[in-house]
Amino acid sequence: MVGADRTVEFFFDFGSPASYLAYTQLPAIAQATGATIAWRPMLLGGVFKATGNASPAALPAKARWMAGDLRMWAKRYGVAFTMNPHFPINTLALMRGAVGLQLRRPEGFAHYVETIFDAMWARPRDLGDPTVIASTLAAAGIDAAAVAAMTAEPDVKAALAAVTEEAVARGVFGAPTMFVGERMFFGQDRLEFVREALAAGGSAG
Repeated sequence: MVGADRTVEFFFDFGSPASYLAYTQLPAIAQATGATIAWRPMLLGGVFKATGNASPAALPAKARWMAGDLRMWAKRYGVAFTMNPHFPINTLALMRGAVGLQLRRPEGFAHYVETIFDAMWARPRDLGDPTVIASTLAAAGIDAAAVAAMTAEPDVKAALAAVTEEAVARGVFGAPTMFVGERMFFGQDRLEFVREALAAGGSAG
């Protein structure tokens, strides 16, 4: 039976390439372990501000290493990956769009997530530009005007802020971060530990 310990909470931001890599693998892990995924879109910039952390892009040596490391993992997973030349991108509108769909049109959430991750890290586009966001969504058959309207709604803004604040309160400092019960796993390179925790029902210590 799928219960609290058979759920993996996935705190993510589209601007995080490691979140993209985790996204490509997590559904198969959930299926193999009989678990469900609780999608928790958060604003990574808000997490960084609250915790004093910073994007790897702020440190050139780390940024160069990270680009190679991400390509290595993408090859291991067998997924498309191209470092977005516009990185880092302000993802506030994108994350509000995700939250808006969760609240207003949950049936469209998965397609939106797939579309944005693909346009960010598989076939990179400048998703910091509202016109590019609109054309990307329209090309995927998503009502771009409706999504844009959602991003301006007060309860959508508040919901994204609330998840971001919750993440920080629970110890999140970067993305992706996953929880199985109260056990926290940071980084896409911790997915095997997530798999083990889910398979054990969250009881492994």
